[in-house]
Formats: sequence, C-alpha cells, structure tokens
Amino acid sequence: MRTLFLGVLLVVMANGCLPHSTGSTEVGVRTAKIGIFEDKGVQKRIYEPGSTHFFVPLINDWNIFDTALQNLEMTREIDQGGRKGDDSLRFKTIDGNDISVNVTVAWHVNPTKAPYLLQFVGENTGEVEERLVRPVSRTIIRDILNELASEEYYDADIRFKKAEEAERLLNDYLSPEGVVVEQVLLGEHRFNERYEQIIRDKKVAEQDASRLQSETEAAKERVLRDLEVQKGKVQQTIEAALGSSQKKRLEADAIFYERERQAEAILTEAEAYAEGLRAKARALSGSGGTAQVKLKLAEAMKGTPIIFMPASSGMDVRSTDVNQLLERFGIDAVGADSEGSTR
Repeated sequence: MRTLFLGVLLVVMANGCLPHSTGSTEVGVRTAKIGIFEDKGVQKRIYEPGSTHFFVPLINDWNIFDTALQNLEMTREIDQGGRKGDDSLRFKTIDGNDISVNVTVAWHVNPTKAPYLLQFVGENTGEVEERLVRPVSRTIIRDILNELASEEYYDADIRFKKAEEAERLLNDYLSPEGVVVEQVLLGEHRFNERYEQIIRDKKVAEQDASRLQSETEAAKERVLRDLEVQKGKVQQTIEAALGSSQKKRLEADAIFYERERQAEAILTEAEAYAEGLRAKARALSGSGGTAQVKLKLAEAMKGTPIIFMPASSGMDVRSTDVNQLLERFGIDAVGADSEGSTR
C-alpha cells in the first residue's frame, strides 16, 4: 500500500509540475518545503543562468538572484538614487564640520553563495541590497570618511584613496556573505552653509593670490626679457667697439709699419750721407786735403787787395786800429764798402 501510495503521488506530482526559468544573468535556488525525497529547506544546488526546470509548486519554492552588476546610489537629488529625498551619506570631519556626499557602490551577487543569501539574507537581489549591502556600506564608508579633515576632503587624491580603502573593507565584510563590491565612487559633496561660505571666500582669496602671483611672474618674465634685450644691445655695442678698436689697431699697425719703413729709409740715407762725409773728411785730412783747402781759400780771396806789413814794426796786431794804421802809411781805405767797413 505504501508503494502504491508513493507511485500515485509521483504521478500526481509529475502531472502538476510547473516550469521555472532563469534569465541570462540570473541563478535559481530551490527550497524543499516537505522533504519527502530530500532534506527539507534551501537546497545547495544552483540553477545556472538561461535554464528551465520543472517543480511541483506546492512542495517547492523557487527564488531567483540577479548576478549582474548592481549600483547602490545614495544621493541627495530627489529624482536619483534608490530612495526618494535626500539619501546622501553624512559624516563629520575630525575638525567638526558636517559634510554630505553622494555615494555609489557597484556590487554583484556571488552566484556560488546564492543559497546562503536566500537562507540568511533575503529572497532576491533587491532584498540583499536593502538588508545587507546598504547598511554595511553606509556604516563603513562613513567611518572611513570621518578620519578626514575638512581641507583634506578637497584633495582628489585623498578622496580616491579613501574610496579604495572603503572598497577593501566592504569586501572583507561582504565577501563571506556572498556579495562582491567592485567599486566605491564618492560623488558631489556639500558642506554646511556657513562653512561653504568660508570655503568660497577662501577660494576667491586663493584665486586672487594666484592671479597676483601670475601677474608678478609675468612682470618678472618681462623684466628678464627686457634685461636680455638690453644685454644683447650692450653686447652688440661691445662687439662693435671691439671691432672698431681692432680696426683702428690694424690701421695704427699699418701706419706704424709704414713710418718704421720710412724711418729705416731715412736712417739708411743719413748713414750713407754720413759715411760720405766721413770718407770726404778722410780724404781732406791728407796732403791733398790741405791743398784743396788752400785752393778754396784762394778762390775765396780772389780780387781782394793784400797789404803786407813789416813784422819788425813792433806793433801788436791784436790791439791795432787798422784804419789808423792805413792812414799812417798813406793808404786810403782800400776795399771800404758802402757802409765804411774795411776788409
């Protein structure tokens, strides 16, 4: 009777089976509600994507998990994110300022952990996000951002490193639960209004300082450029002066060389003339020279009256008045010139 009962039950179950399918990014998990032929509860078998299976509806439950990449968006914009209203993440910096930031967590279900998720977290991907991914993400990311100072949050590199740190910590917590976090994105942030005004004023002051510095640098560059131009002009003037000096030195050297040659020629001519005079003097110093002198004297005294005076007269010629002497001897002033002088 028992065997007959089981056989009849099998026939009824076979005739009452319904199809259950999975999409291209979905996995299925079956739950045995009675446990006649198997253990009761969530079954460990994972039904792969893109497949169809038949189960008796009354004694089996069927759940599907989407394993595609999911984006948990927590933003302050009303028309964005998974929740209406301001859902941004709020945290407080170590120096006491309140900041709200839009956060996106990219994650997906680990297909091999789908039965675990069904048993301990939720019946589908949406419930997994709401019950597990969202609260854990907000807590961990807030704790990490609370370590920043207000000024540090403006540094994009620091924010990027904090996002990477949040990603690692989330995977440490969620990976054993069947969730894989691919990326944490920190979006637009907003300080409280008072601090925002302070930041804006500071940014304006920094921009003014940067502008003044740029103008100063530009002026410095202009001065350096003008200095280089003046240096070029000075160098050009120096080069011109050096060229002119070189030219004049060459001209002076040419004149000096010419004068030196002229002086050498004059010296040579003078030496030749002196040598001629020396030769002539040597010629006159002999007997022929004496005769030549006498001849020249005779030519010079030609036509001149000559009076011979006795040497025994007892006169000193050196102190004698020649005119009185001539009158004494009855000689007129012979050879007197028109001025009354006597030779």
